[in-house]
Amino acid sequence: MNRFESKTVVITGGNRGIGLAVAERFALEGASIVLASVEPQVEEAAEALCMTGAKAIGVICDVTEREAVAALYDRAEEAFGAVDISMQNAGIITIRRIEDLSERDWDATMAVNTKGVFLCCQEAIARMRKSGKGGRLINTASGQARDGFIFTPHYAASKMGVVGITQSLAKEVALERITVNAICPGIIQSEMWDYNDKIWGEMLGDYAPGELMKDWVENKIPMKRAGTGKDVAGLVAFLASEDAEYITGQTINVDGGLIMS
Repeated sequence: MNRFESKTVVITGGNRGIGLAVAERFALEGASIVLASVEPQVEEAAEALCMTGAKAIGVICDVTEREAVAALYDRAEEAFGAVDISMQNAGIITIRRIEDLSERDWDATMAVNTKGVFLCCQEAIARMRKSGKGGRLINTASGQARDGFIFTPHYAASKMGVVGITQSLAKEVALERITVNAICPGIIQSEMWDYNDKIWGEMLGDYAPGELMKDWVENKIPMKRAGTGKDVAGLVAFLASEDAEYITGQTINVDGGLIMS
C-alpha cells in the first residue's frame, strides 16, 4: 500500500528509536523521507533506508536553532519538493531529584522538547501555506503530558507544553487544510527507555537493569507488554493519512492502556 507516494515527510529525532521506526513505516508506504538529528548518525540512518529502496536523506539539525530549522526545510524542499507531513519528534530527558535539578537541565529540556516543536511547526506551516496543499503536523508528547512522573518536572512541563502548542496551532490553521495532532507514547522499547529504566530504577528502589520495566509491564500496563516503535508508527501513519483529515487538535495515547485519559 503506497498511501504516501509523492508525499514528503520530515522527521526530527529521526535516526533512532520512535523516529526511525516512523521513517521505516513511511518508507514502506512510498513517502520521500527527510531524517533530522543533531547526531551525525542520521546520515547513516538515511543511507540504510535508501538501501531498502526508499527515497531518504539525512540532515544534521539542531531544532533549538531557528536558522538550522529553516535550513532543514529548505533541504527537504530542494530534495523532494513541498513538505506534506512534519513530525516533531526530537526530545531529550534527564532524571534528577529537585535539589539536583539545575537551570541548565531545565533550559536544555525545554529548548529541545518544547521550543524545538514550536520552531519546526512554525517553519512547516510556512512551507505548507506556500505550497497551498495543506499538510499534517504530528508532535511527539509523552505519557508525562498526561501524568508527570517523579524526578522529571522539567520533562513533564516540556511535554505538557507540546500539548498546548498542538491545540493552539490546530485552531489557527484549521481552515488551511493543515491538521495538528500530538501523540503520547508510554513505555516504548528504545535507548531513551534504557536510560529511564536504569536511572529511575536506581532512584526508586535499587532495581537491576530491566526490572523496573518488568514491574511496570506486569503491574501497570493492561496489555502486559512494553510498546515498540512500530506501535507508535502505526498511529503516526494514520494521523498523516487521508483517513484522519477530520482529526485535529487531539492528543492520543499509545501505551497499552497505561494511562486512560
